[in-house]
Amino acid sequence: MSTTLIIGASGQIGKMMTRTFIQSGNSVRALVRDKSKLADLESELLEIVEIDLEEDFSRAFEGVDNVIFAAGSGGQTGLDKTLLIDLWAAKKSVDYAKEANVKHFVMISSIGADDPDKLPSKIKPYLVAKHMADEHLIQAGIPYTILRPGSLTNEKGTGKITIKRPQAREEMAISREDVATCALFVLGKEQLKGKTFELFNGTYEFDNILV
Repeated sequence: MSTTLIIGASGQIGKMMTRTFIQSGNSVRALVRDKSKLADLESELLEIVEIDLEEDFSRAFEGVDNVIFAAGSGGQTGLDKTLLIDLWAAKKSVDYAKEANVKHFVMISSIGADDPDKLPSKIKPYLVAKHMADEHLIQAGIPYTILRPGSLTNEKGTGKITIKRPQAREEMAISREDVATCALFVLGKEQLKGKTFELFNGTYEFDNILV
C-alpha cells in the first residue's frame, strides 16, 4: 500500500484531507507541529509525525510515495511566517521530495498565485510566496499537480467543481471539503501530472473535468 505524506495535516484543509484519506482506505503520514490537534483521528492507517516546519523535517519523507503540501501560515500571522511557511517550508518540501524520489507531489496553492500583480488583493505577499513555491516545484523535475482554489469556505462539499475562473469575484470560492476531496482524486493520476488547476464551486464531477 502506498503512503501519502500530508504536510500541514492539522490545518483546516489538511485535517479534512487526512480524515478523507483514511476513510477511503489510504495510508497517511501526517506531519504536524502539535499532534494533539489530531487526537480525534484514530486509525491503523494513520501515522503522526510531530515536527516544526521551521526545522529540518526531511525524515518525514522516508518511505512515502506521494506528498501533499497543505501547510499555511494562517491569516493571523505576520509576513515573517508567510515567508517561512508558505515559501521556505514549501521549497524545502519540494527538495526533500526530490531526494526521496516521490511519485507525485500535490501543492495546495491559491488563486492569484499565477500572477500576484494581476489579481488585486490585500494578501499580495502571500500570493508572491505561493507563486515562488509553485515555480520551484515546476522547475524541480518531479511529478506534480498544483491546485489553486478560490476563496475557501466551510460549506459542505458537493463533489462538483469548475476549473474556469468565474467573472464575478464573489463566485470565486470553493469549500475546503471539496479541495480535500479533489486532492485525493488527482493523486497518482498520470494524466494530471505536470498540470495546474484553479478550483471553484461548479457543476462538474471531478472525473468529468480533470481528466
